[in-house]
Amino acid sequence: MGSKNKLRRFRENETFSNVYQPTRDELVNEEYELKGNWNQKVFKNDNPLVLELGCGKGEYSVALAQRYPDKNFIGIDIKGARFWRGAKTAVEENIPNVAFLRTQIELIEYAFGENEVDEIWITFPDPQIKYKRTKHRMTNAEFLARYKKILKEEGVVNLKTDSEFMHGYTLGLLHGAGHEVLYANHNVYKQEGSPEEVTSIQTFYESQYLEQNKAITYIRFKIK
Repeated sequence: MGSKNKLRRFRENETFSNVYQPTRDELVNEEYELKGNWNQKVFKNDNPLVLELGCGKGEYSVALAQRYPDKNFIGIDIKGARFWRGAKTAVEENIPNVAFLRTQIELIEYAFGENEVDEIWITFPDPQIKYKRTKHRMTNAEFLARYKKILKEEGVVNLKTDSEFMHGYTLGLLHGAGHEVLYANHNVYKQEGSPEEVTSIQTFYESQYLEQNKAITYIRFKIK
């Protein structure tokens, strides 16, 4: 993507009512005004709040919002030029129950209050296969602790990935730490019984993976 195109998207994001871009300082050193108040101040209802972490272009967040109008969705990514597409689609198609937050996933507990979130989706994260990159894996113990802070007691996390490594790493960590695995599948498109929201919504990259006959894996779990 050219730098002019990126700048245009950044500027357009600033005009979208569904895009929120707090500075790191606003999150860490101040009490962010939306923390604990997303439903009240943004969505104006008490519906379940669902996050997509590392949402990329925002396709999954938008598709989930269209499929479940009785839930509120927030796509989160540090790259605003990427989720510009999802935010623009939501504005153009008047989808009121989806918003986008530009921040690092490491700061998530500063953006959301305790027990504020009902569900988390992690879709096709970078598996960070090298050992020295372990701290960046989005299902490592530190990240799970962050998610635990903002999830409700019965809150769940969904991991959808084309990486067998990420799938195996996460399953091993969950079992080892005593977390509750609700569902696990090594190939959601080949095995019966896969949840509909897992197979009925596909990202651009996911459709490419499927064309290459890559298996798409899925885990649904609770953090203890």
